[in-house]
Amino acid sequence: MRVERFKMERTGLLKEGDVLSIKEYELPSSYYYMLGHAYAMSANYGTLERIKSTEGTVQKVEKTEKGYYVDVALDE
Repeated sequence: MRVERFKMERTGLLKEGDVLSIKEYELPSSYYYMLGHAYAMSANYGTLERIKSTEGTVQKVEKTEKGYYVDVALDE
């Protein structure tokens, strides 16, 4: 199992245990991922770090000084 962190701008959209789709977007030299219906967005990943799963399960929603973050478990 692989756990990845996504940045969320608004709270109250997700809860632990939610299963959400993951959509991949390509940049010229990297990839990024959108969680659900644009609930949260990932950092940029290189080719070797790409996420292969098309859905993930929310493990934790966390508020930090920099905003809200979502940890998502992937079957990889």
